[in-house]
Amino acid sequence: MSNGIHPKSKARSDRAFVTLATNPDYVTGAGALFRSLKRTGTAADLVMLYTDLPPAEVAAMQALDVRMVQVDLLPTSDQFNALHARDRIHGNAPFTKGEKPPFHTPLDNFAKLRLWQLDYDRVVFIDADAIVLQNIDRLFDYPEFSAAPNVYESMADFHRLNSGVFTARPSAATFDDMLLRLDQPGAFWRRTDQTFLESYFPNWHGLPVFDNMLQYVWFNMPELWRWTDIRILHFQYEKPWQDHAKADKLRPLIDLWRAHAGDGPVPDLRELANPA
Repeated sequence: MSNGIHPKSKARSDRAFVTLATNPDYVTGAGALFRSLKRTGTAADLVMLYTDLPPAEVAAMQALDVRMVQVDLLPTSDQFNALHARDRIHGNAPFTKGEKPPFHTPLDNFAKLRLWQLDYDRVVFIDADAIVLQNIDRLFDYPEFSAAPNVYESMADFHRLNSGVFTARPSAATFDDMLLRLDQPGAFWRRTDQTFLESYFPNWHGLPVFDNMLQYVWFNMPELWRWTDIRILHFQYEKPWQDHAKADKLRPLIDLWRAHAGDGPVPDLRELANPA
């Protein structure tokens, strides 16, 4: 396979859970994600799209039985790249709700569109800053394009999708059409891939919020939080492997991430819901 995508091994299934890592920090997150997926007993392939990583980071993921697929950044124009450079995009669309880590590079987000070039019938994409708490194989039966709303502050957030979890049907034709739509003269996608995907799939199907529970719900909308319902926990903004200002407020979530990132033990969700 070519055209910007370079698999290091063959597919073993017709479906895959896919994530993206464009630097070693996100490999740290991906390690926890893949360990959490393996604990659910899924038979789907585990796939990492990556750009330029040290060989040791690639080997660490392969040791987890992850299929590594090296990808090029998208062949976008100089104007597009300038508009979506970190300083420019954060200046035009500043983050006011939380802090994006210094290793976050907005332009890299568009590389996740490469998953439409993969050799699978069905794909579920999950951001590398998430962990899976229950089996989610049922998501492969959801149509393209399904995503959860971007809920973490109020009900008004239901009108926007969050691209940290979504369903896709790989297709070279879809990928080529996306590239044509993405890099139009003057195009600026305020929330990068999220804004683009929302535009490309205007009639997107809604996943339950429990399939992409954003960490800020923990303190902003506690009435929505029920541990036994949550299937994917997504650490938007600050990452659980960082030291950050909200760490104490999010301590139970960070402790759970650390359990999945290591060898466990991982607490039962019922124990979290009913602490002794």
